[in-house]
Amino acid sequence: MNTENNYKCTSCDSTESQMFENNWKQYIPVSISLLMLLVGITMDNFIPDIFNGYLRLGLYIIAYIPVAFPVFREAVETIKEKDFFTEFTLMGMATLGAFIIGEYPEGVAVMVFYTIGELFQDSAVNRAKRNIKALLDVRPDTATVYRNDSYQTISPEEVEIDEVIQVKAGEKVPLDGIMLTSSASFNTAALTGESKPKTISAGETVLAGMLNLDKVIEIKVAKKYQDSSLARILEMVQDATSRKAKTELLIRKFAKIYTPIVFLLALFITVIPYFVVSDYIFSEWLSRALVFLVISCPCALVISIPLGYFGGIGAASKAGILFKGANYLDLMTKVNTVVMDKTGTLTKGVFNVQKVASVDEDKQEEFVAIVAAIEKFSNHPIARAIVQFAKDSDNYTATDVEEISGHGLKGIVNGEEVLVGNAKLMQKFNISYDRTIEFIVETIVIAAINEEYAGYITIADEVKDDAQAAISDMHLSGIKQVVMLSGDKSSITNNVASSLGIDSAYGDLLPEDKVRHIEELKTEKNNVIAFVGDGINDAPSLALSDVGIAMGGMGSDAAIEVADVIIQTDQPSKIATSIKIAKATRQVVIQNIVLAFSVKLIVLILGGFGLATMWEAVFADVGVSLLAILNAVRILKMRF
Repeated sequence: MNTENNYKCTSCDSTESQMFENNWKQYIPVSISLLMLLVGITMDNFIPDIFNGYLRLGLYIIAYIPVAFPVFREAVETIKEKDFFTEFTLMGMATLGAFIIGEYPEGVAVMVFYTIGELFQDSAVNRAKRNIKALLDVRPDTATVYRNDSYQTISPEEVEIDEVIQVKAGEKVPLDGIMLTSSASFNTAALTGESKPKTISAGETVLAGMLNLDKVIEIKVAKKYQDSSLARILEMVQDATSRKAKTELLIRKFAKIYTPIVFLLALFITVIPYFVVSDYIFSEWLSRALVFLVISCPCALVISIPLGYFGGIGAASKAGILFKGANYLDLMTKVNTVVMDKTGTLTKGVFNVQKVASVDEDKQEEFVAIVAAIEKFSNHPIARAIVQFAKDSDNYTATDVEEISGHGLKGIVNGEEVLVGNAKLMQKFNISYDRTIEFIVETIVIAAINEEYAGYITIADEVKDDAQAAISDMHLSGIKQVVMLSGDKSSITNNVASSLGIDSAYGDLLPEDKVRHIEELKTEKNNVIAFVGDGINDAPSLALSDVGIAMGGMGSDAAIEVADVIIQTDQPSKIATSIKIAKATRQVVIQNIVLAFSVKLIVLILGGFGLATMWEAVFADVGVSLLAILNAVRILKMRF
């Protein structure tokens, strides 16, 4: 077993699944050795006069080889890499020494129970992997694409952007795209962890991995397979286990220093008594040294700590939360301030036009169409709401459109200069407008045509169902303050914050203003900040915070790329869940460290004074490893 424990889900074919599920062959060597060991111990106790000499040695060698060979093979490999002091060399030297002094059963027992411990570890790892592999199993093998006036079945990797694919009822969506069919119901559990079906209408986004539940649908492909949400999830899960937490790295560094010290102490135990003990017996002190070596093996730490973090990542992925590394599990336990974006994070980001107020009341439809022609160049939910609301926008063509960050859009529509955005945009271009509209609570899009105020459109968003519970749960989880930062107007921001119980809120912010607020929060002593967002404008804040959390279901690629934790369900309540999982993982890891060190220290002292036999050494090494592994597996069974 490689001590680096780089567990990666690099394939999801049937062969790999069978490897995890039907690995009975690996139990054959340990079964043979265990049986032979039991036979040897029985014969030692009942027919010692017959069972001695070469017969006894031969039986125990036969019992020893099947379990010892893999250990010695690993020892040779690590020595080739110039890593001399490992658990494998410790095991090999201790058990060979046991044979030299005639302690055959003890030497075999160490290897047998060590191998059993490794099998328990493998089983635990595979159980954790299966939670993550549920994601891998949703990857569709084929896509039905419309080409050359007919539907063809090809690999998803071969489908191009803007091609139309067909997905039948019961099939998984192979690629991200835009719904062309009027509406359909999807099971999104594989991506979000939510079992409740989701209805998606024409024009809305469909993600790879969703399961079509009710009818044949058509989807216009928006992204190539390698850029799809599912591909990103798989890549993040695979990378997560390679990013080690500080605790895990510390233990590995400690083991590299600790092991040679143990070898040296074992040597001292064998040699030094020769000069200070009058009745010195070499075999007796060698036996003590060998017992000391077996006890000192850091298997429990090396095995169980990475497994604990891997279990935490697996439990989180099962809940629809993806940690990009074990180090972020550690960081999440220290977070005491959560800063949140509003739109798409605490609110649904599903906007609907509430009111159209055009200066020329007889041309309201024309006014909306002109605004929509500009808004077509934006992916913001407010822009999409206006485009969807407009009826005749196809008759108007916008050109030379440019985005003015934090303000809005500017462009030419049918020869006229049009400005569409917030009040700051009007002020930037010295456009006079009705200032009373600034007191409207809803989101307002103001428009000017040829440098003259033309009217406004109000749009309303809806708070997510679990937003209030999310804020309450975060406070109960030890979060001292929850702050909301939004580019939306302050009146709306404060209204939402008040209704949800958020500690403080700031509106009318540009992306750089959000960054400034986070920098100010970071200057406060002992502040560990998590920022939660979903848009491309949140990327700087996600990067600056100690832990960046992105809403991954419908979040922007930039936000997901920069973030450290991805919430696939888009539910803010999962923030508190991620904190609980991180704290549970940390607790299990600390328990394992304390357990391993406490037991080993006691038995090491006993072994040094000759009060512990090889059997106590076996318990201190393998027994503690087993207990630590079983403790780590608990994370997967916990309910959060």
